[in-house]
Formats: sequence, structure tokens, C-alpha cells
Amino acid sequence: MKTRFTDLIESNTTLALIGELADRLNLETYVIGGFVRDHLLGRDQKKDIDIVCVGSGISLAQATKEKLGKGASLTVYKNFGTASVHFEDIELEFVGARKESYRNDSRKPIVEEGTLEDDQNRRDFTINALAIGLNEARKGELLDPFHGQEDLKSRTIRTPLDPDVTYSDDPLRMMRAIRFAAQLNFDIEANTFEAIGKMKDRLEIVSQERITGELNKIILSSNPSYGFKLLFASGILKIIFPEMYRLQGVKKKNGKAHKDNFYHTLQVLDNVARVSDDLWLRWAAILHDIAKPATQRFNNSVGWTFHGHEDMGAKWVPAIFKRMKLPLNDHMKFVQKLVRLHLRPIALVSDMVTDSAIRRLLFEAGDEIDDLMVLCKADITSKNDEKVRRYLSNFAKVERRIKEVEEKDHIRSFKLPVTGEDIMEAFNISPSRMVGEIKDEIKEAILDGVIPNKREDAYDLMLTLGLKKGLTVSEIE
Repeated sequence: MKTRFTDLIESNTTLALIGELADRLNLETYVIGGFVRDHLLGRDQKKDIDIVCVGSGISLAQATKEKLGKGASLTVYKNFGTASVHFEDIELEFVGARKESYRNDSRKPIVEEGTLEDDQNRRDFTINALAIGLNEARKGELLDPFHGQEDLKSRTIRTPLDPDVTYSDDPLRMMRAIRFAAQLNFDIEANTFEAIGKMKDRLEIVSQERITGELNKIILSSNPSYGFKLLFASGILKIIFPEMYRLQGVKKKNGKAHKDNFYHTLQVLDNVARVSDDLWLRWAAILHDIAKPATQRFNNSVGWTFHGHEDMGAKWVPAIFKRMKLPLNDHMKFVQKLVRLHLRPIALVSDMVTDSAIRRLLFEAGDEIDDLMVLCKADITSKNDEKVRRYLSNFAKVERRIKEVEEKDHIRSFKLPVTGEDIMEAFNISPSRMVGEIKDEIKEAILDGVIPNKREDAYDLMLTLGLKKGLTVSEIE
């Protein structure tokens, strides 16, 4: 007996409409891919829906846009024989069924018209090759030539054809296999995973933008460490992210060893992922110890050290972002700041934290102080539960002190109460090093609690400092 999902089609007005239009145009039409997969998994339905028809997908897209009216927009990609219709919060992708062949040195396929079976053959994984009929004659009928339903039940990622063929056609599918495993918490079937190790060098023909797109999706999964462990085991991580690959491993000397910084980083990443879905905070977790291999030293008295890894790591962030084709904007600066400061709150974990130390942390972290504290708490990964409990308890004290000092001194969005223009006008001088020195001394006085963070007090100190430096107050003053 054929499995049917007639209710699914009839209850979805958009799919029902497409089915009616397909019958009018005499086009054999199916909904295929992620929408079907997620329905069978009971997940929230995807808002981007793939439609495949035996014939012209463009003509069906045009008819759909016209029927949906002014609220819909149409984009046609004639060279690829595809079209998309955007309506409200739904993105419909239309394609004519096709078969594809590839040259070894190119990701651009040679495309020919084909049957539904041809189209399912070219899909990446069995769970994404599931199709449901939209025409009246086959409405709701599930077509599953590769036993994708069984793979959904066994939580398995498997290619529909020989994985060597599937990956050779589009090498990015190797990363997609890992991404789906991470997102769905599925296993990758043995042959499907083994082929990744053999074919990984084919990624060289894939653009960095596409690789980073898949990597970001892995990072945004609920358990990102799983995806990174698969990237590492397959050999892909060494190719696409050598700095992170080099974190792995433990060195021992004179009976002393350090922790494995790769697996520590993954635990920090998972800790952050449990409390935040911010991509850039997760990137900060990934990069916070990235320079440890480069700063690793052994000292007979203290063992292994990584002095300055936070500063070196922060210097590396722009180059890593540039190579990865990540944005070189405020997101990059945010990650760089958190990498540079991630040890600062840990240094304050004691019962004798001064207001001055808190002010300096607030001054340097600014509006990112809350995210910095999330990262720092996530960075506590000791196997000693009592040590973790003690550190987190002390972090709570630091957070209370931060709140108290911020409410009193308003340092988070610190701006010097007097400006360089104030100094030059008061002493009738031109821009010079002395102006900067006075500003720095006022800033230090505020951060040390010598004067309040108020203009009147800062201005009085400015006059005192200027006179000590031999300046004369102008007549205007």
C-alpha cells in the first residue's frame, strides 16, 4: 500500500494551489527535500519549499506568482532552469526535473531534462530525496526510492548513490553530511562517512563562501561539538580550519601535561550554545584559545604555560575572518575583543576585588561585558566539580560587583567627561601630546576612583594637571 499524505497537501493552501496549477499546465509536480523530511520528523516546517516538476519549473513558478497576486515576487534564473517565488514569509523554489553530470575540475554541472527518478538520484542524501505528489492523481503520495523513511527512523545520513559519485558531483555535500548530522543528531552511515576521508581534497574547487556557510550552520546547531568532532575525524577540519586543528593533542614533559585544547574548546562552545544562539559569541568561544599552540612553553616549576595567548589570538582574528570570508565589521571586532579579554574576569575571581579593577574591566569591555561573562563562565571546564562550583560561585560575586559599580559610576559606556577641545580651549594650546597625556591622567583618576565620573570633577582635575605641566589658563576661562 502506498503511503499518502493527502491531508498535508490539502491543509497547506500554497501547496494545494501549486497542485491545481500543475494540473492545468499538465505538469507532473512534487514537493521534495527538506519540507518533506521535516514533516516526517515532526519538526517545524521549513519556510523554503522545493518544488520539482517534470517539465518547465519556470512556467509553473510564473503561474504561481500570478495566482498569488501583488504580494508575491518572482525571480527567474534562465541559465539554470529554475525560479523562485517569495510570498509573505515563504520562499518557493521551482526546478524542472533534471539529471546532471560533472567534470572533475568544476562544480558547474552539465544539465539535461530528466524524470523525477533522475532528479532524486542527484539529491545529496536519502532523507532529502523524499518527494510527495501534488497533482490530483498522485496527491499526497510519498515517493521514496532510496528508503529515506527507514534512514529517518534509524537517524542515519546516507547518500542515495555511491558516496564517491555524490561527493564528486558536489564536494560541499561532505560538509552538508556533517552539518545535517549535527543539526539532526544523526549518525553518518559508515561508507558515507568513509568516503568523506577519501574525497575531502575535492573541497578545493568549492568557494570559501559556501564552505563557511556550512561551517556556520554547524556552529549554530544545538550541539556544535558533534559536528566539529566529525570534521576532525574526517580530515576536513585540517583543510578548512588548520588553526583549530592544531589545538588537538596533549604534550607531556617531566610528568606534567596540559589539557587537550581542542576538546576544551569544544566544551566551551557547547557551554555557550546552551545559553546563547548568537553566532558571533560562539565564534568567540571557538577562537578564545586559538593561539595556545603558538604560545605554548614549558617551565620546570609551573609546567606548561600559554602566556599571551589571548593577545596573540586577538591579533589573529582579522586574518582568520578574512580567509574565511566572514564579515570584517563590528562582528569581527566583537569576537576580537572577547578573545583579548577572556582571561580578565577570571583574574577577578577572589574575595578582594577592588572597585578600580571592576571599573577597568567595564571600561575595556563596554557593552560586551555581559557576553564576556557568558564566555568566561563557559570557559570553566574542569573535571573537578567542586572547583567548577567554586569558580561559578565567585563569578556570581563578580557579576554582582559589576552591577554595583556600573550603577554607581556608569563606566560601561564610558566617555571622558572632558574632551581634547576642552583642554585646548582652557589653555589656549594646539593639538599636542600634552593634550593626550592630560586626558589619560583624567581617565586613570576616574578608573582608580580618585574622582567621580562627573564633568565638574574632571574639569577641575584638568586645570590642576595643566597648571602642573606649566600651562596657563586662557583668559576665556
